[in-house]
Amino acid sequence: MAKKVFFSFHYQDVIDFRANVVRNHWMMKPDRQVAGFFDSSIWESAKKTSVLALKRLINGGLENTSNTCVLVGSETYDRRWVRYEIMKSLEKGNNIFCVHVNSIKGKNGLTKPLGPNPFLYLGYSYNSTGNRVRLHEFKNNSWVEYSDLEGWNVRPVEEKFRNQIYQLSSKYHIYNWLKDDGYNMFAKWVQ
Repeated sequence: MAKKVFFSFHYQDVIDFRANVVRNHWMMKPDRQVAGFFDSSIWESAKKTSVLALKRLINGGLENTSNTCVLVGSETYDRRWVRYEIMKSLEKGNNIFCVHVNSIKGKNGLTKPLGPNPFLYLGYSYNSTGNRVRLHEFKNNSWVEYSDLEGWNVRPVEEKFRNQIYQLSSKYHIYNWLKDDGYNMFAKWVQ
C-alpha cells in the first residue's frame, strides 16, 4: 500500500530541478502502488510569513504522513525550516530518511558534490530522569539546545541512555538517488 511521504528540501534544489526528479519519479511508474508513495510535502510560502504561520503550515503538511524524506542538496543541512521539519517528524514518529540529490543533473546539465548530511547536525537526548526527550543541534562547533521545538515526555529509559546526545545519523539512513538506485528502491526506503 502506498504511504504518504512528506518531502523536506531546500527550495534551491527545486529551482535546479533535482528535488523534482525524486518527488515526481512516480509519474514514470505504472501506478502509485508500484511507486509506493503519495507526495504530502508543502511548497515554501512567502518569506514574509510569520514563524508561527510557517510552523502551522509544516505541522499541517506532516499530518497523516508516516514518512519524511529529506532531499539533501548543498545547503539543506543548514536550513532552519528543514531542521524543523526533521525534528517535528521525529516527534511525530515518522520514518525519516535522507536522499542525496546533488548526483542528479540539474537544469544546467551538471552534478554537484554531495551536500552535508543534515542528520549529523541534529540530535536528541534523554534528561537525567529518563522521561523526557530533549532536542539539540550542532552550531558553531558545539551542541546547543534546539530552540524551535520543545522536547516531549516518554516512558523512562534506562539510566545508561540518559544525558548523552545521539546524532540522528546513528539511527536514520541517508541514500544517494543515483548510486543507490532511488528510482527502483524508493518504495523500499518508505516504511
